[in-house]
Amino acid sequence: MSNTRFAGAEPTRPNAPVLLWLVGITALPEIVLTLTGGGLFGMGNLRNVAMMYGAFWNGIFHGWQPVYTGQREIMFVTYALLHGGLMHLVANMVVVLALGGIAVVRLGQWGFLQLYVFSAIGGGAAYALIATSTSPMVGASGAVFGLIGAWKYWDWQHRRAMGAPMGPLVRQLIGLALLNVILWLALSGLLAWEAHLGGFIVGWAFAAAVTPPLRRMA
Repeated sequence: MSNTRFAGAEPTRPNAPVLLWLVGITALPEIVLTLTGGGLFGMGNLRNVAMMYGAFWNGIFHGWQPVYTGQREIMFVTYALLHGGLMHLVANMVVVLALGGIAVVRLGQWGFLQLYVFSAIGGGAAYALIATSTSPMVGASGAVFGLIGAWKYWDWQHRRAMGAPMGPLVRQLIGLALLNVILWLALSGLLAWEAHLGGFIVGWAFAAAVTPPLRRMA
């Protein structure tokens, strides 16, 4: 990461090309799968094929066999390019656009992309280590929660430097945890909260590692 520009890079370009390209590339598979989902052009099973080749398949540590060489490794990223439907995609991309600009301002475009990819990998790793479900996992929420983790780290860092109370931050984190519980219940346990947790931890750690310390204010 020695060539990455951090801390205040590109302050006037929160909607940088890398952010917009990332959203576009992530949106493209779901748009194609939605258009072909009803059998249009005779490709009604395309989503199943995409899941087989691109989703995160749990069991990586328990004898799971890939369908192509390198799938064990590449699925830690490809799962973040697939979604369970348009609403799933839109919900994730709205957060990416909202928080991605903050990350670009802080880290620069390359730093933002590193944060996003590492958080997706962290989300997949946590899912593999914690989850017991054998269902395939898709969605950019691991990376999204990495952006949230970095954002909350910067909030913590600012509050600490200014001597501001941590109560609001603690309440936000509790609210975030409760939101995951509510969504998990509403979705009958189909929410991959493990990926959220892994992405958040990696995002917080990444921001802590690359962000210069702030001087305490008296």
